[in-house]
Amino acid sequence: MDSAGQSPRRLAAHVGVTSKTIERWLADEDLIPHARNREDAAEALGVDEQMLWPKALTDRVKTGGDLEIVRSYPYRSACPSTVWADLVGGASKDIFFAGYTNYFLWTQLPAFSDTLRRKTGAGCRVRFLIGDPEGEVTRQREIIEDVALTVSTRVRMTLEALGQLGPLDGLEARYSAPEDAPNHVALSVFRFDDDALVTPHLARLVGHDSPLLHLRRRGDGGMFDRFRDHAEELWSRGAPISD
Repeated sequence: MDSAGQSPRRLAAHVGVTSKTIERWLADEDLIPHARNREDAAEALGVDEQMLWPKALTDRVKTGGDLEIVRSYPYRSACPSTVWADLVGGASKDIFFAGYTNYFLWTQLPAFSDTLRRKTGAGCRVRFLIGDPEGEVTRQREIIEDVALTVSTRVRMTLEALGQLGPLDGLEARYSAPEDAPNHVALSVFRFDDDALVTPHLARLVGHDSPLLHLRRRGDGGMFDRFRDHAEELWSRGAPISD
């Protein structure tokens, strides 16, 4: 009898699984039921799920490179604006916006320009790497996306917002080099000290419809470092944006 006075057989029937089914699951150590079935079986027997299927817990624990994946989102737009705001707010050394247009930052984050002023004023380095609105890759991407708010328009929205900030110590902006533009437009990297949000752009999809990974650095040579180095290489060949 369990603590509630019910036999495992009766409780198993109550939660939707039979005792015979549970016995079959437990008899085969290589058989791991679906999560819901494991929960029902553990509830039926009045024990912790880990006692019955320890391997299931081990498989859920992140190891190796997976440790750096904080969360994944099927769409960039599915990542809450609070995540972006917290990452910007928590960074103190280096913020790097290496999206091709970056325009959405001003529409998604309240008082974003004021935040940039505070960050640079506190000694944080802030960089923007954007695509050339007059570049051939920009023109080609506009044909591919075929949306009303074109790539060049989105870039110019960012340029206008940066221009309204005026000169700020610690704020830098560059165009990616023409030879790097295909790689830049295909992958956006946004870094906040040891956190990064990464968006690979899929086919004809615009940025907010493409997936996003939230990464946190755990050591040398991981996914975070690889995306960081990619963005830094593009930056190293970029051309400063004149007034």
